[in-house]
Amino acid sequence: MQDIPDRAVEAAAVGASYTGDLSMWGLFMMADPVVKTVMIMLVLASVWCWAIIFEKRATLGKVNRRANKFEDAFWSGEPLDKLYHRIKKGPQDPMLKTFSAGMEEWQNNTAEGIPDKENLQASLRQRVERAMTNMINTEMNKLEKGMTFLATVGSTAPFIGLFGTVWGIMNSFTAIAKTQNTSLAVVAPGMAEALFATALGLVAAIPAVVAYNGYNSKLSRYAGRLDIFVADFSAILSRHLESQDRRGSNKKKVA
Repeated sequence: MQDIPDRAVEAAAVGASYTGDLSMWGLFMMADPVVKTVMIMLVLASVWCWAIIFEKRATLGKVNRRANKFEDAFWSGEPLDKLYHRIKKGPQDPMLKTFSAGMEEWQNNTAEGIPDKENLQASLRQRVERAMTNMINTEMNKLEKGMTFLATVGSTAPFIGLFGTVWGIMNSFTAIAKTQNTSLAVVAPGMAEALFATALGLVAAIPAVVAYNGYNSKLSRYAGRLDIFVADFSAILSRHLESQDRRGSNKKKVA
């Protein structure tokens, strides 16, 4: 029984004499090379996630503002040909590129005149819609760049941090076995660096998950906005073709 108080006194003395650095930098410097590698990976992933987050915020804000401005011009009554030639000279964004793709397809297929047969008109509408849809897919792929990385970090960073934690705890138990001392001075540094790896995993994962969910929703709304614009543009072309048909039939009646 005398041995137990002696060990307690010894452990307290060792704990009181511990002067190691338990700051974040100190924990990193004391960590095992494997745990250090995990920490560096998580820090770099976190930095890259924040870079994507800020870039996505700026980009989505810009394209939505430009879309608002373009829609005002589109519905202002300005002739589409004139609007097309005016915006073609300025900076482009997904909605302007979608409009330009439709107008280019329309002009290329009506250079020799608007077809008067119904099946040719239907084919023309399909080609215009297909050109605009292809442009939407291309532009949305550009806007979604980096989203896969956010999703990957959000789903894997906690497990990467957990791997570092498990490795650190294994080192702590190894140190206990070698020293045959279970005092906090022996256990605490290894446990602290191990848990620090988990904390870094959460620091990287939480913003990535929140940003991915938020921006994924915004990108879906913007894609829906482009789809609605294609439908509106197609409806305008259909009315234009119908008006051409009526004019042609009136001329035949007069003749």
